Amino acid sequence: MQNNRNQSFDNDFYAPTDIFAAAAAADERAGFITKTYLYLLGAIAALIGIETCLFIMLGDNVMGVARVMMGSPVSWLIVFGGFILVSGVANTWASNATSSAMQHAGLGLYVVAMSVLLLPLLGIAQEVGGGTQIIVSAATATAGLFAMLTIAVFVTRKDFSFLRSMLTFGSLAALGLILTAIIFQFSLGPIFMYAMIALMCGYILFYTSNVLHHYRIGQHVAAALALFASVMTLFWYILQLFMSRE
Repeated sequence: MQNNRNQSFDNDFYAPTDIFAAAAAADERAGFITKTYLYLLGAIAALIGIETCLFIMLGDNVMGVARVMMGSPVSWLIVFGGFILVSGVANTWASNATSSAMQHAGLGLYVVAMSVLLLPLLGIAQEVGGGTQIIVSAATATAGLFAMLTIAVFVTRKDFSFLRSMLTFGSLAALGLILTAIIFQFSLGPIFMYAMIALMCGYILFYTSNVLHHYRIGQHVAAALALFASVMTLFWYILQLFMSRE
């Protein structure tokens, strides 16, 4: 029995059903946390690389692509709906408890989907801001906010799982407003952007505390995907907020 348990830990991607990070040995817990944030950084680096390649390949046609994707309620609904569908598949794959290939495929699929979704917004931001400065500023603000929230959780070691119901309700309400705005073509305005930034901060607190308390050893890919999704959505709304001030 003991040998079977030891063998399970030899596989970095095996997620024991009864061993949570909080209950694991110190070195196993530290290894899980390190892997989670390395995968998060890798996902962000991959997204930056994909976006750079897309901008190089498309050149001046980026705005044309943006108009195709966001130019009408139907096209944007298709893009947005496709992203939600792909996100569900990616999360399912990344949460696979036994296959490292499926876990990595899930994270990779989500990174690609987020890169496609971000492309038109980044193109518009470049045009509105007259270059990449507004994107860099939004990325810096996102990184700073993420770092502060992460430090707060790791220092206090507080369990923010109590936020689950509020975050779920807020997400459903936000999704309803977004779909309504797309269909009827009206702007949700800065107040909605601030609300979404606050919601994403809540998700970062929630998932960061889950890294400490509720993820199992071996679930670092799924944990990285959850954090990546929250960080990139936070960036999306911070960038939109900065653009609204131009």
